[in-house]
Amino acid sequence: MADVHDKRTRSRNMAAIKGSGTKPEIMVRKAFFKRGFRYRLNIPDLPGKPDIVLPKYKTCIFINGCFWHMHANCPMFVLPKTRIEFWKNKLSTNVKRDYDTHSQLIKSGWKVIVVWECTLKGRAALQIETVADRLSYLITISSFSNNPLVIE
Repeated sequence: MADVHDKRTRSRNMAAIKGSGTKPEIMVRKAFFKRGFRYRLNIPDLPGKPDIVLPKYKTCIFINGCFWHMHANCPMFVLPKTRIEFWKNKLSTNVKRDYDTHSQLIKSGWKVIVVWECTLKGRAALQIETVADRLSYLITISSFSNNPLVIE
C-alpha cells in the first residue's frame, strides 16, 4: 500500500512531531504545578532526559506516545502498513532504549513513572485531575519499585 502523502508532505509532517513540550506533557506539568509540585524538565545528565523530574522525591516521569513507544494492546498504536521492517526495527529500538533507561535510573535510586498518551487523550482518556491524583500518590509513597510504575 502506497503512502497517502507525497515525500515532501510526509517529510514536513514527520519534522513537525515534537520530542518534548507535547500537549500531554503540558497537561501533566500544569496539574503538578497547581498541586504545589516543583519540577525540572529534560535534565540532560539523567539517562533518557526524563520529561519531568522531581528531585525532591527522586522521581522521573516519562510521558510516552503510544505510537513511538509501541504501547501494547492500545488502539492508538497501529504499525504502519508501508516499510513494515523499517518501522518494526525503529520502534523496537525505542522500546529497548526505554527499558535500558528505566533500568539505569532505578539502579541509581530513582523512582520511574511512565504515563501513556492514551491515558490523557483518545477514547479511554481519564480526566487530568484523576491522572494527577494517581501521579501525586505514586510520587509521595515511600515504597520503591524495581520496575517502572505505569499509568495507563
